[in-house]
Amino acid sequence: MIYFDKVSKVYFDKSLALDDVSFTIEPGEFVSVVGHSGAGKSTLLKMIIAEEKPTEGKVFFESVDVHSLSHRRIPDLRRRVGSVFQDFRLLPNKTTFENIAFTMEAAGRSDEEVQSDVPHVLELVGLDDKMWHFPFELSGGERQRVAIARALVNQPDLLIADEPTGNLDPVTTHEIMEIFKKINDIGTTVILTTHNKGVIDKLGKRVLTLERGRLVRDDKEGRYVI
Repeated sequence: MIYFDKVSKVYFDKSLALDDVSFTIEPGEFVSVVGHSGAGKSTLLKMIIAEEKPTEGKVFFESVDVHSLSHRRIPDLRRRVGSVFQDFRLLPNKTTFENIAFTMEAAGRSDEEVQSDVPHVLELVGLDDKMWHFPFELSGGERQRVAIARALVNQPDLLIADEPTGNLDPVTTHEIMEIFKKINDIGTTVILTTHNKGVIDKLGKRVLTLERGRLVRDDKEGRYVI
Protein backbone atom coordinates (compact mmCIF):
# COMPACT_ATOMS: atom_id res chain seq x y z
CA MET A 1 0.00 0.00 0.00
CA ILE A 2 1.11 3.56 -0.76
CA TYR A 3 -0.34 6.40 1.29
CA PHE A 4 0.18 10.13 0.83
CA ASP A 5 -0.91 12.00 3.96
CA LYS A 6 -1.41 15.75 3.34
CA VAL A 7 1.79 16.03 1.31
CA SER A 8 3.04 19.43 0.14
CA LYS A 9 6.31 20.27 -1.60
CA VAL A 10 7.73 23.76 -2.02
CA TYR A 11 11.04 24.08 -3.87
CA PHE A 12 13.81 26.54 -3.02
CA ASP A 13 12.61 28.99 -5.69
CA LYS A 14 9.24 29.07 -3.84
CA SER A 15 7.48 27.12 -6.60
CA LEU A 16 4.72 24.85 -5.29
CA ALA A 17 4.95 21.32 -6.71
CA LEU A 18 2.41 19.53 -4.48
CA ASP A 19 -0.27 21.11 -2.31
CA ASP A 20 -1.90 19.10 0.51
CA VAL A 21 -2.16 15.86 -1.50
CA SER A 22 -3.71 12.77 0.12
CA PHE A 23 -4.57 9.40 -1.46
CA THR A 24 -4.09 5.65 -1.00
CA ILE A 25 -3.02 3.08 -3.60
CA GLU A 26 -3.75 -0.54 -2.75
CA PRO A 27 -1.47 -3.45 -3.71
CA GLY A 28 -2.12 -4.63 -7.28
CA GLU A 29 -3.78 -1.42 -8.48
CA PHE A 30 -3.02 0.24 -11.83
CA VAL A 31 -3.14 4.01 -11.30
CA SER A 32 -2.48 6.75 -13.85
CA VAL A 33 -1.48 10.25 -12.74
CA VAL A 34 -2.35 13.00 -15.22
CA GLY A 35 -2.02 16.77 -15.41
CA HIS A 36 -0.39 19.50 -17.44
CA SER A 37 3.39 20.05 -17.35
CA GLY A 38 4.34 21.38 -13.92
CA ALA A 39 1.28 19.87 -12.23
CA GLY A 40 3.46 17.82 -9.87
CA LYS A 41 3.37 14.37 -11.48
CA SER A 42 7.12 13.67 -11.47
CA THR A 43 7.53 15.11 -7.98
CA LEU A 44 4.85 12.72 -6.75
CA LEU A 45 6.75 9.72 -8.14
CA LYS A 46 10.05 10.95 -6.69
CA MET A 47 8.43 11.14 -3.25
CA ILE A 48 7.74 7.39 -3.33
CA ILE A 49 11.41 6.47 -3.85
CA ALA A 50 12.74 9.18 -1.52
CA GLU A 51 14.34 11.26 -4.28
CA GLU A 52 12.36 14.22 -2.96
CA LYS A 53 11.22 15.03 0.59
CA PRO A 54 7.89 16.65 1.46
CA THR A 55 7.88 20.13 2.90
CA GLU A 56 4.85 18.99 4.87
CA GLY A 57 3.04 15.66 5.26
CA LYS A 58 4.19 12.05 5.02
CA VAL A 59 4.52 9.33 2.37
CA PHE A 60 4.12 5.70 3.44
CA PHE A 61 5.19 2.57 1.56
CA GLU A 62 3.20 -0.10 3.37
CA SER A 63 3.63 0.90 7.02
CA VAL A 64 6.99 2.64 6.53
CA ASP A 65 7.33 6.41 6.47
CA VAL A 66 9.57 6.68 3.40
CA HIS A 67 11.26 9.87 4.51
CA SER A 68 12.10 8.61 7.98
CA LEU A 69 14.40 5.95 6.50
CA SER A 70 18.14 6.27 7.05
CA HIS A 71 20.39 6.65 3.97
CA ARG A 72 21.48 3.05 4.52
CA ARG A 73 17.91 1.73 4.23
CA ILE A 74 16.80 3.75 1.19
CA PRO A 75 18.44 1.31 -1.28
CA ASP A 76 16.33 -1.49 0.25
CA LEU A 77 13.20 0.54 -0.49
CA ARG A 78 14.30 1.29 -4.06
CA ARG A 79 14.95 -2.39 -4.75
CA ARG A 80 11.23 -2.95 -4.20
CA VAL A 81 10.36 -0.35 -6.84
CA GLY A 82 11.09 -0.63 -10.56
CA SER A 83 11.39 2.66 -12.47
CA VAL A 84 10.82 3.37 -16.17
CA PHE A 85 11.51 6.77 -17.74
CA GLN A 86 10.76 8.58 -20.99
CA ASP A 87 14.46 8.71 -21.96
CA PHE A 88 15.14 4.97 -21.32
CA ARG A 89 18.43 5.59 -19.40
CA LEU A 90 20.19 2.55 -20.87
CA LEU A 91 23.96 2.15 -20.72
CA PRO A 92 25.04 2.71 -24.35
CA ASN A 93 28.13 0.49 -24.24
CA LYS A 94 26.29 -2.53 -22.87
CA THR A 95 24.07 -5.04 -24.68
CA THR A 96 20.44 -5.66 -23.80
CA PHE A 97 21.49 -8.62 -21.65
CA GLU A 98 24.24 -6.63 -19.94
CA ASN A 99 21.98 -3.65 -19.18
CA ILE A 100 19.59 -5.91 -17.32
CA ALA A 101 22.31 -8.02 -15.72
CA PHE A 102 23.97 -4.86 -14.39
CA THR A 103 20.81 -4.04 -12.41
CA MET A 104 20.70 -7.55 -10.96
CA GLU A 105 24.38 -7.48 -10.02
CA ALA A 106 23.90 -4.14 -8.26
CA ALA A 107 21.17 -5.79 -6.19
CA GLY A 108 23.51 -8.62 -5.19
CA ARG A 109 21.94 -11.34 -7.33
CA SER A 110 24.04 -14.39 -8.21
CA ASP A 111 25.45 -15.28 -11.64
CA GLU A 112 23.06 -18.23 -11.76
CA GLU A 113 20.09 -15.93 -11.17
CA VAL A 114 21.30 -13.53 -13.87
CA GLN A 115 21.63 -16.33 -16.43
CA SER A 116 18.16 -17.62 -15.56
CA ASP A 117 16.16 -14.44 -15.06
CA VAL A 118 17.39 -12.14 -17.84
CA PRO A 119 16.14 -14.37 -20.70
CA HIS A 120 12.86 -14.88 -18.85
CA VAL A 121 12.13 -11.17 -18.42
CA LEU A 122 13.15 -10.44 -22.03
CA GLU A 123 10.66 -13.05 -23.19
CA LEU A 124 7.98 -11.32 -21.09
CA VAL A 125 8.54 -8.03 -22.97
CA GLY A 126 8.96 -9.72 -26.36
CA LEU A 127 12.68 -9.06 -26.83
CA ASP A 128 14.29 -12.46 -26.38
CA ASP A 129 15.68 -12.20 -29.95
CA LYS A 130 17.49 -8.91 -29.19
CA MET A 131 19.48 -10.09 -26.19
CA TRP A 132 22.90 -9.22 -27.61
CA HIS A 133 21.98 -5.99 -29.37
CA PHE A 134 23.32 -2.63 -28.20
CA PRO A 135 20.89 0.27 -27.59
CA PHE A 136 21.89 2.02 -30.84
CA GLU A 137 20.76 -1.08 -32.74
CA LEU A 138 17.25 -0.93 -31.24
CA SER A 139 14.21 1.18 -32.07
CA GLY A 140 12.74 3.55 -29.49
CA GLY A 141 10.04 1.06 -28.62
CA GLU A 142 12.58 -1.74 -28.23
CA ARG A 143 14.75 0.41 -25.98
CA GLN A 144 11.72 1.11 -23.79
CA ARG A 145 11.03 -2.63 -23.60
CA VAL A 146 14.60 -3.14 -22.38
CA ALA A 147 14.03 -0.44 -19.77
CA ILE A 148 10.83 -2.17 -18.63
CA ALA A 149 12.61 -5.54 -18.45
CA ARG A 150 15.38 -3.95 -16.40
CA ALA A 151 12.80 -2.46 -14.01
CA LEU A 152 11.07 -5.83 -13.63
CA VAL A 153 13.96 -8.24 -13.31
CA ASN A 154 14.35 -7.89 -9.54
CA GLN A 155 10.63 -8.63 -9.11
CA PRO A 156 9.55 -5.31 -7.59
CA ASP A 157 6.31 -4.86 -5.69
CA LEU A 158 5.73 -1.56 -7.50
CA LEU A 159 6.50 -0.31 -11.01
CA ILE A 160 6.52 3.45 -11.57
CA ALA A 161 6.62 4.80 -15.12
CA ASP A 162 7.17 8.52 -15.77
CA GLU A 163 5.88 9.46 -19.25
CA PRO A 164 7.12 6.11 -20.66
CA THR A 165 5.48 6.58 -24.07
CA GLY A 166 6.30 10.28 -24.51
CA ASN A 167 8.79 9.64 -27.33
CA LEU A 168 6.93 6.79 -29.03
CA ASP A 169 4.55 6.55 -31.98
CA PRO A 170 0.90 5.44 -31.44
CA VAL A 171 1.41 1.80 -32.46
CA THR A 172 4.45 1.38 -30.23
CA THR A 173 2.65 3.21 -27.41
CA HIS A 174 -0.16 0.66 -27.61
CA GLU A 175 2.34 -2.22 -27.47
CA ILE A 176 4.11 -0.74 -24.44
CA MET A 177 0.80 -0.22 -22.62
CA GLU A 178 -0.15 -3.85 -23.27
CA ILE A 179 3.08 -4.85 -21.53
CA PHE A 180 2.23 -2.66 -18.53
CA LYS A 181 -1.22 -4.27 -18.33
CA LYS A 182 0.36 -7.73 -18.46
CA ILE A 183 2.72 -6.73 -15.63
CA ASN A 184 -0.24 -5.50 -13.58
CA ASP A 185 -2.17 -8.70 -14.30
CA ILE A 186 0.55 -10.76 -12.61
CA GLY A 187 0.12 -8.74 -9.42
CA THR A 188 2.58 -5.83 -9.67
CA THR A 189 1.25 -2.42 -8.65
CA VAL A 190 1.71 0.09 -11.50
CA ILE A 191 1.76 3.90 -11.25
CA LEU A 192 1.95 5.68 -14.62
CA THR A 193 2.24 9.37 -15.44
CA THR A 194 1.27 10.48 -18.93
CA HIS A 195 0.01 13.35 -21.09
CA ASN A 196 -1.54 10.87 -23.54
CA LYS A 197 -5.34 11.13 -23.46
CA GLY A 198 -5.73 8.09 -25.70
CA VAL A 199 -3.72 5.90 -23.34
CA ILE A 200 -5.80 6.92 -20.32
CA ASP A 201 -9.17 6.57 -22.04
CA LYS A 202 -8.28 3.11 -23.40
CA LEU A 203 -7.00 1.82 -20.05
CA GLY A 204 -10.20 2.50 -18.13
CA LYS A 205 -8.25 2.25 -14.86
CA ARG A 206 -8.07 4.58 -11.86
CA VAL A 207 -6.94 8.14 -12.67
CA LEU A 208 -5.56 10.77 -10.29
CA THR A 209 -5.67 14.28 -11.80
CA LEU A 210 -3.27 16.95 -10.56
CA GLU A 211 -3.73 20.64 -11.23
CA ARG A 212 -1.09 23.12 -10.00
CA GLY A 213 0.00 20.64 -7.36
CA ARG A 214 -3.47 19.84 -6.04
CA LEU A 215 -5.29 16.55 -6.42
CA VAL A 216 -8.53 17.66 -8.09
CA ARG A 217 -9.98 14.31 -9.23
CA ASP A 218 -9.73 10.65 -8.22
CA ASP A 219 -11.75 8.50 -10.63
CA LYS A 220 -11.88 4.72 -10.11
CA GLU A 221 -12.47 3.99 -13.80
CA GLY A 222 -11.28 7.24 -15.19
CA ARG A 223 -10.85 9.13 -18.41
CA TYR A 224 -8.53 12.01 -19.20
CA VAL A 225 -10.44 15.05 -17.94
CA ILE A 226 -8.56 18.36 -17.55
